[in-house]
Amino acid sequence: MKIIFGILLINLTASSMNEQEKKLEVATLGGGCFWCIEAVFQRIDGVEKVVSGYSGGKVKNPTYEQVCDGNTGHAEVAQITFDANKISFAEILDVFWHAHDPTTLNRQGNDIGTQYRSIILYHDERQKDIALKSKAESEQSGLWKGKYVTEIVPFEIFYPAEDYHQNYYNRVGNRNPYCTVVISPKVQKLQKEYKSKLKKEYAP
Repeated sequence: MKIIFGILLINLTASSMNEQEKKLEVATLGGGCFWCIEAVFQRIDGVEKVVSGYSGGKVKNPTYEQVCDGNTGHAEVAQITFDANKISFAEILDVFWHAHDPTTLNRQGNDIGTQYRSIILYHDERQKDIALKSKAESEQSGLWKGKYVTEIVPFEIFYPAEDYHQNYYNRVGNRNPYCTVVISPKVQKLQKEYKSKLKKEYAP
């Protein structure tokens, strides 16, 4: 019994140490349909969790239908929990700039409306400073032609979207034409440009 207990204690201690080694942070980003942002960041190594939802507006507990009407002030966003010991907030933003067009106001492709705006909701002053610097550097790099219209605003509250929106691309995939036409090209672009940053299960 002593030996079994000792092994159990060692395993619990090792597990606890592994959890302590993680430095979890949260990023809240919007860049068009939240299915797209979700699918992209689910594939990045160091990302622990991605939840689709709504943020940036004033209406409490909004529904998808209300947000689609464009009167709530909310944007479709993804809240990304990541291990900062594996990937930094600046690196998260680098993926973000590549994953959507930050030069189109209230629009990503055929998705039009304020709910589809490009937005970074910073959780502290450090994130704000990093976001402002990252935006300026990406704009100057020529990654996209034109002025970036991405909002950089303080985070206030996040409302998770309905269950049927969560993990959408992984569940539905190309059974939905939107996934085939819009999301799949973004994922393929990610796999090509960020091969070294992908989780093993998503590597091409």
